[in-house]
Amino acid sequence: MNFNLRGAVLHNVTGHSQSQLQDTIVDAIQSGEEKMLPGLGVLFEVFWKNADSKEQQVMLQTLEEGLRR
Repeated sequence: MNFNLRGAVLHNVTGHSQSQLQDTIVDAIQSGEEKMLPGLGVLFEVFWKNADSKEQQVMLQTLEEGLRR
């Protein structure tokens, strides 16, 4: 049995408003459940693919700074 996790995550959030997406992200982070990590990864992939190089650079800087703490 093959399960397309990426497709399932995208199906579940497609068409959501910014507020709904924020709620999804915040809930995933606050819950601290490992099972939420793949979904956050899919959302990050969507961001990365749709960001221009400046937005990607800002994200990389933010990650680098956050990982120094």
